[in-house]
Amino acid sequence: MWIAARDPRVPWYAKLVAAAVAAYAFSPIDLIPDLVPVLGYLDDIVIVPAGILLTVPLIPAGWRSFRAEAERRIEQPKSSIGAAAIVFLWLATLALTVWILRRYNSN
Repeated sequence: MWIAARDPRVPWYAKLVAAAVAAYAFSPIDLIPDLVPVLGYLDDIVIVPAGILLTVPLIPAGWRSFRAEAERRIEQPKSSIGAAAIVFLWLATLALTVWILRRYNSN
């Protein structure tokens, strides 16, 4: 998905869906937290394959070349900007939680 989202031969709408699926798969933030028994893992088991099934028909016939490229690279993509965004979101959430708890406890 990640390779297809960055290929110039793929239409923009397929790139958008492929990038969203790849971002969700690599993101540590889930729609339903993994702490929730069964449902926490169920969203990963349903959403990612459903996104892949939605994306594959949108990609031109060169899908096999993307799969071969993925096997050649074998590493997952690394994005410093993406990692920084995730860290920023976690820190912002933590700061907001601390601020709310302090405000709540001061009353």
